[in-house]
Amino acid sequence: MASPPNSPGREEAVPKPVLPSPHAPQAIIPEMSKPNHQKQTVMVRAGFGGEGQCIELISNHFTVSFKAEDHFFYQYNITVKYDDNHVVEVKSLRRKVMDKIFETHSSELGGKAFVYDGDKSLFTTGTLPKENLDLLVVLEESFPSGVPCRSPGDVSSTGIDHKRSKHSLLAKALIVEVRFATKISLTPLIMAFRGSQMEQAQDALRVLNIILRQQQAKRGCLIVKQSYFNADPVNLTDLGGGVSCCWGFHSGFCSTIGGLSLNMDVSATMIVNPGPVIDFLIKNQNVGGAKEIDWPKAKRMLKNLRIRTRHNNLEFKIIGLSPLPCNQQSFPLKVKNGILKDQTIEVTVYDYFKERHIELTWSACLPCLDVGKPKRPNYLPIELCNLIPLQHYTKALSSQQSALLADKSRQKPQERIRSITNAVENNNYDDVLLLSSGGITIDKHFTKLEGRVLNAPTLKVGDGEDSVPKNGHWNFSNKRLLNAVPIERWAIVNFSARCDLSYLSREMINCGRNKGVSINRPYTIIEENHQHIRLGPVERVEKMFEEVINRFPSPPQLLLCVLPQRKNSTIYGPWKKKNLHEMGVVTQCIAPTKITDQYLSNVLLKINSKLDGINSLLAVEVNRSIPCIRDLPTMLVGMDVSHGSPGRTDLLSVAAVVGSRNWPLISRYSAAVRTQSAKVEMIDSLYKPLSNGEDDGMMRDLFLDFYDSTAGRKPAQIIIFRDGVSESQFNQVLNIELDQVTKAFQHLGEGPLPKITIVIAQKNHHTKLFQANSRENVPPGTIVDTKIVHPRNYDFYMCSHAAMIGTAKPTHYHVLLDEIGFTPDDLQKLVFSLSYVYQRSTSATSIVAPIRYAHLAAHQMSQFINLEDFSETSSQSGSAIPEIPRLHEDVRQSMFFC
Repeated sequence: MASPPNSPGREEAVPKPVLPSPHAPQAIIPEMSKPNHQKQTVMVRAGFGGEGQCIELISNHFTVSFKAEDHFFYQYNITVKYDDNHVVEVKSLRRKVMDKIFETHSSELGGKAFVYDGDKSLFTTGTLPKENLDLLVVLEESFPSGVPCRSPGDVSSTGIDHKRSKHSLLAKALIVEVRFATKISLTPLIMAFRGSQMEQAQDALRVLNIILRQQQAKRGCLIVKQSYFNADPVNLTDLGGGVSCCWGFHSGFCSTIGGLSLNMDVSATMIVNPGPVIDFLIKNQNVGGAKEIDWPKAKRMLKNLRIRTRHNNLEFKIIGLSPLPCNQQSFPLKVKNGILKDQTIEVTVYDYFKERHIELTWSACLPCLDVGKPKRPNYLPIELCNLIPLQHYTKALSSQQSALLADKSRQKPQERIRSITNAVENNNYDDVLLLSSGGITIDKHFTKLEGRVLNAPTLKVGDGEDSVPKNGHWNFSNKRLLNAVPIERWAIVNFSARCDLSYLSREMINCGRNKGVSINRPYTIIEENHQHIRLGPVERVEKMFEEVINRFPSPPQLLLCVLPQRKNSTIYGPWKKKNLHEMGVVTQCIAPTKITDQYLSNVLLKINSKLDGINSLLAVEVNRSIPCIRDLPTMLVGMDVSHGSPGRTDLLSVAAVVGSRNWPLISRYSAAVRTQSAKVEMIDSLYKPLSNGEDDGMMRDLFLDFYDSTAGRKPAQIIIFRDGVSESQFNQVLNIELDQVTKAFQHLGEGPLPKITIVIAQKNHHTKLFQANSRENVPPGTIVDTKIVHPRNYDFYMCSHAAMIGTAKPTHYHVLLDEIGFTPDDLQKLVFSLSYVYQRSTSATSIVAPIRYAHLAAHQMSQFINLEDFSETSSQSGSAIPEIPRLHEDVRQSMFFC
């Protein structure tokens, strides 16, 4: 059943509380009641939906059975030490030691198979002969990959640093302390299916997933979270730039309402192509040869990659490059000088290798690779170094690489099913000793389940017409926009793109006429002065705006900006900042490759939304018949946090929140955006009290916008859609972000707290839905809330869009809190309907529009500043996190992000 509409300490909301006007002088804020600090917990399932047409489905979940429900795993704490009692910190070395134990100490372990988590825990399926064991392990090999040599002068003919310490000798004794910790029962997994003992079940799930990881590690796979990849050439797709896509599979145990299941899916990751380092750099930078390489860029690209040397077959990790070329980079070398003591001389890296008959044919004038430590470099000529296989590539892909990856990733449903089936069969889980000894078996057939398909909502367009989407799509052919804003004072500016601007303006006027948009001829058309092309992006924008100001007596209504590049244009950020922050002018950027009616129609949808027009509405919005929203002022909120691109996780994160306006509508939004510390997912500026008593948080702006658009009414209900949050962070959303929303609401004056519903949307999961009796993707509106959902929590899967290419991926929605008291059907229909209110599209979106808008706002405003100039390292040095410039008052409440 649904949770009660009011949690303890929260008051009943009323329809018409009054907010102070944002334009009125600030009054003293009355003393507020303290927010509810009682810890919130994730709500239990409120029931199951029943509306919609039934559809037979299968899913990539495979049923797991237990023959012995009272089976236990035994956990032992592991400490690996050198013989001088120092603890081994290098993970790769600890793994080697544990592998050696399995080979040499089977009798002390009672012949028990075990699984090691790579850190400090070992698990067995039965007790060891003793609770406490001390085992001696001798590694009969060097391990320089864990402790790199410091310089060529310290390297013997074997490549081992004999002077570093006794820890890197050829044969090294290590001590492994094994101490019993606890036993982990599989019984909670059985209880979890009935909705209880979820926390204890997580321990058992963790052990089962560690077993899967160890199985793949023994096969030499690259492991990325719960996905596994091998170097078989058939699994590789070259993307250019020295990078390949490696195809593998995701495999993970999970608790569902239908029992324990194994979730298997096709997975992909990027890897660096193995081979000579210099070949990789030439391809990565797309240059003609080594002399053209950008070495500062190469240094960033190579950092933390591993190489194997050709002259002695040793493995090292790259930490940087030498400051000087190989034939100039010197280091101190100790040499024998007859009967005298050792003498230290300076020798270049090039001469050092030449004296040892290791010829360098072309790398003398190139930097060396530094494979040492920050204060103790170890230089190797780049000519002698090869990148090893299966190294994870973590940098951002280029637009060309992304396009090629998207093209190669388009597996049709039947192809996906076949790939997953092969992965299940090829992994032979029945032969995994730690699973079979516990009586655990895995079915090899996809889970069969019954889903439902919701009817698409009817849309209202111009002239009172209805538009009924078909297969998730609709269009404006022979139809007009619902509320078209006339475009009267506008101009076209062209940043040196090859485009017939007169033709563009004529076709845009004609397209607007067909859609009911009255468009005057452009006030002016401005071509960039060719002398300005070589200037920096900011200077080019300033020069262009000088022309705009000279030609317009007052600010224009719209500036249509033609860019020469469709993506990654350096002009985009400075141009948006100039318009939206400084001038308060609505702008639309385009980079047309071909001017067609369809292209211009899409552009007009964006422009009309930005100018406060409305392209279409849900019929239930117009009729004020949305359940639970029609009766009380309700605000819909979308939240998202955008982090640095792959490989740049030090960049500041950007948080964006959008809030609906014009209740009872749910299709109009305004946005607030702030920066925050890198890699922080929780939003920390929803409420931001200042020393003067004011609130500078994002929710304040959105509450005031709602107030302005509803004739002074506070929201009595708030529905929050939050993106990008994992299950481990649900409680933080409930007890950190919800608290901020509450405080921001209270800060604006006395009054009862609104009822709040919080829904998390996840796209980063591996559950797929397939039609049982069709080769096509599941239809838009397909929903599943049984069998493969969480055994306790309130969640469901929804595929709201039409996947025309590849295999459809549903969004996983989790309801954390529902004080409003939706029925499951009403909430699911609302979520589905919110996929049809995305104003810049004529297709249903895969995730609710408020989240899409938050993502767009974060991306667009992040262009206002160069985040690379404000990395987390600079903020940690004491400087404050830079704020994104605020929007100009003339555009602050607009849908500028469309």
